[in-house]
Amino acid sequence: MSVSKSVRIDDPSGFHIRPAQLFQEAASRFPCDIRVKTEDGRQADAKSVLGLMMLGLAQGDSISIEADGEGAEEAVETLVSLIRGGFGDSS
Repeated sequence: MSVSKSVRIDDPSGFHIRPAQLFQEAASRFPCDIRVKTEDGRQADAKSVLGLMMLGLAQGDSISIEADGEGAEEAVETLVSLIRGGFGDSS
């Protein structure tokens, strides 16, 4: 089963190291394959902090989170919620 959902990065700092680590940790809890794709076609393994950082995501960028395999729907929903929730940042 393949699942995909788009989300916009609203964090003023973009997808810097802390959000990338939180995202990678959340993605790694799922057995499915998960990718992050940019609007210009670049992509990275969601379970790789380095890969995520190399995308250079900034505030306002839209990405697509795509997952295939067991738990794909829950994985995508969890990761979209993490981004929309500002990575748990309450400041």
